[in-house]
Amino acid sequence: MRNARLEKHIAAAAAVAVAASANAAVVSWLNCNIAIPATLDGIYINLETQSTASAGSLLAGWDLNPYGADRLAWFNAPGTGMMRFPGVTTGSAGSLAPGTTVSSAASFGSGGVIFGSANGNWKLNQINYFAFRMRGSDNGTKYGFGTMLVGNTFLDRTITNLYYETTSLTPIVVVAIPAPGALALLGVAGLAGIRRRR
Repeated sequence: MRNARLEKHIAAAAAVAVAASANAAVVSWLNCNIAIPATLDGIYINLETQSTASAGSLLAGWDLNPYGADRLAWFNAPGTGMMRFPGVTTGSAGSLAPGTTVSSAASFGSGGVIFGSANGNWKLNQINYFAFRMRGSDNGTKYGFGTMLVGNTFLDRTITNLYYETTSLTPIVVVAIPAPGALALLGVAGLAGIRRRR
């Protein structure tokens, strides 16, 4: 017996898979779960090698450096920077909305982030989206974004996913990343729906 609705879902999933493979220039570091220590040095991250170190001198080619014992801040290597909220021209990384384009048209900087309820402010107890400009090993400018889970305080922070475009000066769009639990619930709901119809 044919299930037209199930066939439509399978076709949609196949279309998403084809679209993802067509955009093969985006590198993903999924579930990287990089805890940011509450120290002056924080953690240094090299996106191309997907590695971290506790000091910049220990990690050649590092791109990002979140840190801070009394705040959440970003230090950046030369030629890099954290994307500010659209329309803002001073300060550090803004908490961005999915759909934000990261490109040369954006403003980039470093320093401490602001927590609060206004647009672009970072939020406690949720995933915050951030974006960056980095310098690749080919010396080209690359754009990327990531997700950071911030807990009850700004000292409870973990980078959960990182993405960047490998083609120099190519914009990338911040994409909403569902929480792993949400994906599992969707899968269970879908299976329950199929089973109920049988």
